[in-house]
Amino acid sequence: MTGGQDILKDSARNKSTAFSRQEREKYGLRGLLPYAVADLETQKMRALENMRRKAYDIEKYIFLNALLERNQVLFYRTLIDNIEELMPLIYTPTVGQACKEFAQIFRRAQGFYITPEDRGEIHKILGNWHEDDIRMIVVTDGERILGLGDLGASGMGIPIGKLSLYVAAAGIHPKHCLPVMLDVGTNNQEIRSDPLYLGYPQPRITGDAYDDLVEEFVAAVQQRYPRALIQFEDFLTPNAYKLLNRYRDRVLCFNDDIQGTAAVALSGVYASTRISGLNFKDLKIMFLGAGSAATGIADLMTSAFEAEGLPNEDARRRLWFVDINGLVVDGRTDLLPHNLPYAHKENQLNFVDAINHIKPHILIGATGAPGTFTEEAIRSMAANHARPAIFALSNPTSRAECTAEQAYEWSDGRAIFVSGSPFDPVTYKGTQLRPGQGNNAYIFPGIGLGALACGATRVTDKMFLSAARSLAAQVEQVQIDQGTLYPPLTQLQDVSRGIAQAVAETAIYDGVASMASKKDVETYLNNNWYDATYT
Repeated sequence: MTGGQDILKDSARNKSTAFSRQEREKYGLRGLLPYAVADLETQKMRALENMRRKAYDIEKYIFLNALLERNQVLFYRTLIDNIEELMPLIYTPTVGQACKEFAQIFRRAQGFYITPEDRGEIHKILGNWHEDDIRMIVVTDGERILGLGDLGASGMGIPIGKLSLYVAAAGIHPKHCLPVMLDVGTNNQEIRSDPLYLGYPQPRITGDAYDDLVEEFVAAVQQRYPRALIQFEDFLTPNAYKLLNRYRDRVLCFNDDIQGTAAVALSGVYASTRISGLNFKDLKIMFLGAGSAATGIADLMTSAFEAEGLPNEDARRRLWFVDINGLVVDGRTDLLPHNLPYAHKENQLNFVDAINHIKPHILIGATGAPGTFTEEAIRSMAANHARPAIFALSNPTSRAECTAEQAYEWSDGRAIFVSGSPFDPVTYKGTQLRPGQGNNAYIFPGIGLGALACGATRVTDKMFLSAARSLAAQVEQVQIDQGTLYPPLTQLQDVSRGIAQAVAETAIYDGVASMASKKDVETYLNNNWYDATYT
């Protein structure tokens, strides 16, 4: 029989003070716990009170992470019931600081690490993981963590945080989740020379060596965990596109930065038309930044415009890009392949001149550079349209292209504002304006859940289009009246379930699912939803 001490150290089984008298006798826990038997609600209240005493968000992150390490059910019950308060602590923006300080605050390993020294043995070492039925993998190589850059192995906080939201928002059981760090080195010399750094202390491997390691990892996952979905997260743009294009038609996978960001942004644009009164097919959209996130959004929006009846060429002409060298136009020699479809025949212009010439209805920032939506740019947007939509999507909050207050002030309170990380409501001339948070957490849990629920063999662009439409349809008029383009986070489980059903129906219709009907999907969702209660 397993000893009581072992049970208390196992976060998946530990109930701490909630063990009943009978359980204490059965499992050898008598004398190892205080006398009182507490229920889950009391434990949750104690956890929240302890967390709220912490002076800084990073301390709250450390506390919550420690709670996850010692009592899994209590952590997820607390997160689910307080998602609006806790999501910014376990995810953006606090997870950015947690990654930067990962080596300093490290307590206990939670994920799986693969280095170049594991080449040829990845399948073997995956057997060291304590669960066999893995269905959801979030993997990063740490090269482009949020807007913070190359953090190497310290980027493990991202897969851990994302999978916490898969559990809390989409009901996927923690035992089915695996966070993975492809620790291929780091080119961040400051981090690499830090004596506390926990990663592979070498420059990043590149070329064939990098590709072969990723290939071995993907192949090992297919062999060990054939039901698993792989979510690629925070890869640098060239690798992000390369890996997505290499694997999207071979295995069940998607890239959240490219496709998840695209769906949440598209959903916001759909919802914005309920405020602006414009028809979606008539919109002109400009992006500041031309990396994987921005072009991923444009690719999905192209599909959305085509679904409205526009030919491909006309659809792409509604999408414009500005990068560090100005307007992306035909004839520039410094563009990457994913930029070329959006390089239109036009004169070279700077950012503000491009706004005034093209007059976009929507401005989307995906730069990772704070302050790039200048007062002049926002005032130009407001001069051209009655209700300009400003999407400052870069994470964490400190990297947003502008603040909510700036967007409202510089547009005379007329802007429809969306950010990637949370901003507090703003009172402008006596009216409270509530910013929308275009957070990928609205999309990726439902995508993953829907793919698993229907037994999908691939994640297609149509599934993301369905996800965007489902999310936009779940925005109620009360949010629209407040200028908000997304549902409240308190509805995140319902949102994810709705998206999962829409995604699964699309997969079934397109013939990339093993489930035959909506009823099969509903049965899966009902039978597999993680409840976060003691048993």
